Amino acid sequence: MKRSAVPPPVTRVLAAAEGWLPRRMGAVEERLAELAHEGGERLSAQAGATLAAGGKRLRPMLVLVCAGDGAAETATRAATAIELVHMATLVHDDVLDAAPLRRGSPTVVARAGRQVATSVGDLLFSRAFAELAAPSPDSTRQVALLAGASVGLARGELAQRRDAFDLEISGQRYLERCRLKTGSLFECACLIGADPGVDGAASLRTYGAEIGLAFQLLDDVLDVSGPPERTGKALGTDLLDGTVTMPFILARERDPALAAIELRGLDAAAAADVCARIEATGALDEVRADARARVERAKDALAAAPLDAGRRELLTMVADGVVERYS
Repeated sequence: MKRSAVPPPVTRVLAAAEGWLPRRMGAVEERLAELAHEGGERLSAQAGATLAAGGKRLRPMLVLVCAGDGAAETATRAATAIELVHMATLVHDDVLDAAPLRRGSPTVVARAGRQVATSVGDLLFSRAFAELAAPSPDSTRQVALLAGASVGLARGELAQRRDAFDLEISGQRYLERCRLKTGSLFECACLIGADPGVDGAASLRTYGAEIGLAFQLLDDVLDVSGPPERTGKALGTDLLDGTVTMPFILARERDPALAAIELRGLDAAAAADVCARIEATGALDEVRADARARVERAKDALAAAPLDAGRRELLTMVADGVVERYS
């Protein structure tokens, strides 16, 4: 795995587990490349481009860290499957949003159209579950966990579509949507990698859920304040898509006039102006504070997790890296 392709918080975790984690992450990367080229020439080219666009690879890293350096090959397959599902959801999201860019590069839907992009997402989903189909004592549990997370992803996406352009959604509803759409896969990553014979699922579930929510909340902050050269997308992309996030919800309470804007009529310049108004209310600081508190709760949960000190320290570094990445 090329460390230059991932942010410093991730590379520090790799360095801390130099003896085993980079090798296991490299094996995941190699397997992803193999599977991305198993769908025929046209789909494989687009799936390969999606993989080449990079990413933080946090979810497969969580699988491998929770499994530990002595884990069987099933941990590598589970880590690969988690990332394939994540990649599939990004491709499908871009289809639904007609998104032109992802990580600063043209999306599959922008390059090849809706039909091809939808098929690429379907290919990645199918390869994820096929990866867990190899006979092993833990395959049934792993498939069940990934299927459950995928249902959560689908429910979260439906909720987001249902809430589109609704300026009155509550913070509670928004967090529940994030728990489904983002937190469920983080939870799954922690649980699917853990030793099934050791009790402690509740603590790992809490850790994954809180990290996932913190990750999403800070991503929402970046959508409002992050420069495009850092985020790889236009400022206020969520607003342009009709997606109301926590920064807007909190800002709306401080600047009631925000509730009167017409999201459907926004262009890029108007979205940037709304972002400036959100930032002026101080709502971003409140969202950042909430995310940091969730990271602390995640780290507190590790005390009861069925992990040795080394893995607990690595997961603590991952949690701190979520905040640092977006600071």
